[in-house]
Amino acid sequence: MAELGTTLNGQHQSTQSPHHLTTHRPASATRLPSVLIATRHGESTANVEFHLAEAAGALSVPISCRDADIPLSLHGQQQAQALGRWWAALPSTDRPRSVWCSPYVRTTETARIALAQAAGLGAVPVTLAVRHDERLRDRELGVLEMLTRAAIEAKHPEESARRRKMGELYYRPPGGESWADVALRVRSLLRDVCEEEAGRPVLLVAHDCTVLMLRYVLERLTEERLTALAPVRNCSTSLWRAQDGRLHPERWNTVDHLALEN
Repeated sequence: MAELGTTLNGQHQSTQSPHHLTTHRPASATRLPSVLIATRHGESTANVEFHLAEAAGALSVPISCRDADIPLSLHGQQQAQALGRWWAALPSTDRPRSVWCSPYVRTTETARIALAQAAGLGAVPVTLAVRHDERLRDRELGVLEMLTRAAIEAKHPEESARRRKMGELYYRPPGGESWADVALRVRSLLRDVCEEEAGRPVLLVAHDCTVLMLRYVLERLTEERLTALAPVRNCSTSLWRAQDGRLHPERWNTVDHLALEN
């Protein structure tokens, strides 16, 4: 299998013994999906509760389940339907026939609803399988999980200060992950996606940080460019197309298809 440098940047870094170092893979052998599409799940019930809590300056949100079990809101379900209609309207050569999905409830529901909508429109087989992969899960926040900004400042002021000093890319909350940690598992996932989905369009259904790190890895962003990006929006679509041995960005964090929600 090609190394990640080969897969993403078109540059082969051989790990074979020295007498093989002069052997080069032809450019045509680079394994990439023809189109890679990524989306964040639709609006979740936690998204709604955190929005209300942040607006009120509240220190807590009424969520008792674990992060992995948070479902979509009604509006999030409608967004997933709109995503499915967008999927069905893609040119047939760009239409994903393979789906990799975070195992969390909100992403699983997004993939299921979008797939049902696209299949109902005759765009994809109704039996199309969804592959769940834990490397697409949301960023783990450890002791900061389910805490509002106000609660973090009140309960963990030292962590707030450390977060500001370290920056979001490298700050790792106790028991949690930094953005860089998420990037490591995204790199691992991309190796498998590029190997197993070579030549085919594929859809990844994930979370805001996961999609953000996908762009960070694919486009080799600097920390400055990464932290300047706007948050990834619910059921937004981002697309990279294979060309000349690399995946080139064509669409990022767009939600024009959601304006047509029923």
